[in-house]
Amino acid sequence: MPGSYLRRILAGIAKPSLETYAKLAVPLGADLAARLYPNTGPLIRDRHQAKIVEGLLSLLHPRWRPSTEVGVTRPARGWIDVVLHEERERRVVAVEIESDIRRIEQQVRWAQMKADSLPSWDGWPVDGAEISRLLIVRRTRATRQIGLEFARQITIAYPAHPDDALASLTGLRPWPGPALIWAQVRSDRVRFLDGR
Repeated sequence: MPGSYLRRILAGIAKPSLETYAKLAVPLGADLAARLYPNTGPLIRDRHQAKIVEGLLSLLHPRWRPSTEVGVTRPARGWIDVVLHEERERRVVAVEIESDIRRIEQQVRWAQMKADSLPSWDGWPVDGAEISRLLIVRRTRATRQIGLEFARQITIAYPAHPDDALASLTGLRPWPGPALIWAQVRSDRVRFLDGR
């Protein structure tokens, strides 16, 4: 093994494979051991997203029937964070929750494709239901900057006012259509913010 590669490994620059580690062990007179340790509890990949889902479920008016982690298969395959069904209005809202947004156009496109795929869900409530979308974004300095920079695109994709969407989720007002709501996540609570 060339010395420069070894220096890069020791400096933390190179990312060696297990085979490379095994080769390193030989001149050291050592054996390489790799173990997997079971952990306890569920794997939470995005703790902020989980908190936002809990906050959303706690504020919903009883008229909304929520389902979480809804799998869809066609035309797009994926998982929708939360699906809300309002039987009286024959409406289904696909809710996507994001802690971070890297590409706004990709987020909008993917959310639309998954919403369009809702009829492929095994729990699809009723034929002919109107499908809408809700994007909930954790408000941080970075996501707020994206919101300001791409405000026109976001407004086209999610034209309904957030206050109207919140009023519908928490009360009896009709669903206003695709909306984006900002969420402020603190260690002890989630707050859904008024206004754009």
